[in-house]
Amino acid sequence: MADHLEASVTLPSDPASVSAARAYVVGTLAEWGLPADTEVSDTVRLIVSELATNAVQHTFGQSPTFTVDVVLDRDERLRIGVTDSHPRFPRRLPAAVQQDNGRGLVIIRWLTAECGGKLRIRPTREGGKTILIELPWAVPAQPVTGPYGTARPPRA
Repeated sequence: MADHLEASVTLPSDPASVSAARAYVVGTLAEWGLPADTEVSDTVRLIVSELATNAVQHTFGQSPTFTVDVVLDRDERLRIGVTDSHPRFPRRLPAAVQQDNGRGLVIIRWLTAECGGKLRIRPTREGGKTILIELPWAVPAQPVTGPYGTARPPRA
């Protein structure tokens, strides 16, 4: 594999773009050798879903698009960044038990740490922000299998 691989897609800040972002990242990683039916792929899918959802819901119409960047360096580190043009950085909100939202960044931070990765938030030159996760690149030798020995179907 190459020492450095990059992929990027810019999508409208629309709820339908969340599934497009997930599909784009999972498809790109499959091309780079990470099967879509692995636990790592499922984790990345959830992280991208949360990041894209945040870019759509919390920019209050001030970011007409968001960009998803995927970078693999030397078969060692995977970086996924979601950039929007809204200037406000995410804030940690108190999450009430009945609350249906407000926990996305907590979930992202926990999943990233569980995989041995890091989460960073960086300002862009244009006044927006990038939420970036960095994970160790570990392509499993075998796909994750279900209770009956068959591969799990990929999630949408």
